[in-house]
Amino acid sequence: MNRSEMLSRLEGEPWDVVVIGGGATGLGIAVDAQTRGYRTLLLEQADFAQATSSRSTKLVHGGIRYLQQGNVALVLEALRERGLLCRNAPHLVRDLAFVVPRYRWWEGPFYGIGLRLYDVLAGKLNIARSRRLGRDETIERIPNVKQENLLGGTMYHDAQFDDARLALALALTAVDHGATVLNYMRVTGLTKENGQISGVRAAEVESGIEHTIRGRVIVNATGVFTDKVRQYDNPEAQKLVKPSQGVHIVLDRSFQPSDTAIMVPQTDDGRVLFVIPWYDRVLVGTTDTPVDEPSLEPRPLDEEVGFILRNAARYLHHDPTKKDVLSMFAGLRPLVQPQDASAESKSISREHSVLISESGLVTIIGGKWTTYRKMAQDTVNDAVAVAGLPERPCVTEELHLHGWVSREDPNKIDDLHLQMYGSHADAVQVFLDEGHGRDSLLHQRLPYRAGQVIWAARREMARTVEDVLSRRTRSLLLDARAAVEAAPKVAELLAAELGHDDQWREAQVHEFTELAKHYLPS
Repeated sequence: MNRSEMLSRLEGEPWDVVVIGGGATGLGIAVDAQTRGYRTLLLEQADFAQATSSRSTKLVHGGIRYLQQGNVALVLEALRERGLLCRNAPHLVRDLAFVVPRYRWWEGPFYGIGLRLYDVLAGKLNIARSRRLGRDETIERIPNVKQENLLGGTMYHDAQFDDARLALALALTAVDHGATVLNYMRVTGLTKENGQISGVRAAEVESGIEHTIRGRVIVNATGVFTDKVRQYDNPEAQKLVKPSQGVHIVLDRSFQPSDTAIMVPQTDDGRVLFVIPWYDRVLVGTTDTPVDEPSLEPRPLDEEVGFILRNAARYLHHDPTKKDVLSMFAGLRPLVQPQDASAESKSISREHSVLISESGLVTIIGGKWTTYRKMAQDTVNDAVAVAGLPERPCVTEELHLHGWVSREDPNKIDDLHLQMYGSHADAVQVFLDEGHGRDSLLHQRLPYRAGQVIWAARREMARTVEDVLSRRTRSLLLDARAAVEAAPKVAELLAAELGHDDQWREAQVHEFTELAKHYLPS
């Protein structure tokens, strides 16, 4: 992705589809629209997936909790999309086994029946069948489980992914098919002709240069910021989105040393809790805290971290404490505002809706990462009708995403931190082997190399130290302290690659250091 080239395409003939928002939903829409043959532009105010879409539980799943709530339709849709994602992005989405520990006799039939239904709903796209485990196999699968009164467990399968890297794969896939995607391009308003939306006004964040961009249809895919864009169209528009904050903590792998995740079925607030092996660390979450206003950088609350530690300790023999937290992060769910204002956010549906305003603004609200493709398909169907574009079929069910490699490839990549490049992993390795210090580690506690910073700037549109350490690599989530210590080296590499001076480099290190403070407990 060459950002300068894409900037040069902005103005001129109207775009068929202009997408506002570069998270999972917006990027999915860009892929869908462009692969149908519509000339597509995507604009993101910050970096791709900087907000909600890089702060998930890293699971592609049907949603056990939604099955408990009786929302079979949502689970059915999500399980189907889970299967398609496993097939279309195997370099980023992989099978993960989960064990639900059993401490009471009735938990076996209770979870067993529910998870068998989960298998049935997945149909031909099921990953593997659920089954009951005895006490010994449960301990073998999850060695750190609390063993007192343990009877056994129930094992089922979902999928795990790297959310920020999948978002980037979507951006690259859209570009592969001819789309234009731009990060750090903030939409500041909408333009209208005869009462109908005709385009957007946008400011390039780095230069401050303003652009007026024409589009046959404008799609609002901004997640928790949806209402702000809707108010550009109609200042009196009522709020539709009720943000809910989910927090996760990251621990050393010793807290779950096997490759099996734990699903904690009972917590203080009725949500399930996950203890998940991820990139040689352990991810634990999540919380559910209502938030009044959306933010690009939400911050974990002390009480949320305490909730996670307390509830995880109920099922772990070796209890985690604040001192064990390597990193913590918060993300906002863009839940649809219920008519019942007293409804708790954990009970609000994750189903999505497409809305069309009187002036033609197409807005997609709700949903979740797993169903991004179906959300995109529904949105583009409606956007085509609004714009009067020729109808063309959606092709994304069978579309391999950028970097696709077969699961049966005999030359499978062993290095977990090169797997994220998929079919381009060999090219990245060659690039690292060319010398100039490219193969040197950014930090001894991080798995990433100096050359990956340069690759991110040249090929993946990384513009800041945060882009590299938070999303092109996952350094900030894996070990926030190590990421801070690596920041000066990353800033130096980026400055040389992007042509910035010492003042920029120093400012970048300072900004990242201040940001990272909120990824560690106080």
